[in-house]
Amino acid sequence: MRATPFHTSHEVPVAGGALHVAQSGPDPRDAGQVMLAVHGITASHQAWRAAARELSGRTGASVLVPDLRGRGRSARLPTPGPGFSQHVADLLAVLDFFGVERALLAGHSMGAYVVAALAVAHPERVSAVVLVDGGAPLKPKEDLEDPDAELEKALGPSIERLGLTFETPERYVAFWQAHPAFKDAWNDDLDAYVRYDLGGEPGALRSVTSADAVRVDGATLLVDAQALDAAKRVRAPLHVLRAPLGILADEKVLVPDDLLAELLAAQPAATAELVEDSNHYTILMGAGAPRVAAAIERALAQD
Repeated sequence: MRATPFHTSHEVPVAGGALHVAQSGPDPRDAGQVMLAVHGITASHQAWRAAARELSGRTGASVLVPDLRGRGRSARLPTPGPGFSQHVADLLAVLDFFGVERALLAGHSMGAYVVAALAVAHPERVSAVVLVDGGAPLKPKEDLEDPDAELEKALGPSIERLGLTFETPERYVAFWQAHPAFKDAWNDDLDAYVRYDLGGEPGALRSVTSADAVRVDGATLLVDAQALDAAKRVRAPLHVLRAPLGILADEKVLVPDDLLAELLAAQPAATAELVEDSNHYTILMGAGAPRVAAAIERALAQD
């Protein structure tokens, strides 16, 4: 079992309680550079485990990775409101807690939209932004006759999983191992990621992720125009990494060519990189992790 790169954790005061934040690398108060990394809609800080380990051998930066409210050890915090303003406020609270004036922001999946929103709202706090298979400028769905039905269509499998119970951690691990994205790609970091997500009593274990938080954030990704095109308005150096395969290791990719072209037209100085042989999950939690770390290393070096 590969050791966790997160040697320290913190409880950062935020509205309604405390946000759990994992740390690798030096103390952010002493480090020359800090990276603040954000996970996806049903994930946790453990999604950054492999990339953080790679970075620990590449840079002297401090890496801070929170569990967003409603996820991981932050699951009991009140549900975020519409839009990503509460997540942005929480991330600012993390930077302020450590006295960090500027940080590199990195986000995976929904986290890419969150860090882009932070960079737009508070450009003075951001040195660069790295988007990992997320953040593409989507068009909001307007005049929805049944928003709940549209949300279930978009997030149905994820929300359904949050309601399932499992007798043992091993049963939950087996459930994830059967996922198409992880065929021939299972590793110790994925195992740790899955086990961290479990809570409850033996015989009735379930994901700790709040379905309400997922629904609220999912709705933002459907209808909030400001959140959906934030990456086009980022003023800091912007770097985009994308996977050639989607959530189910299929061709339904999260950053398709046309949306990438739209983003690069608005951000002509941005860099974009296709991480071959990866899908939406393994770009960060599998074989793609070294490429993600290398891109972050380059962004840090340009600061």
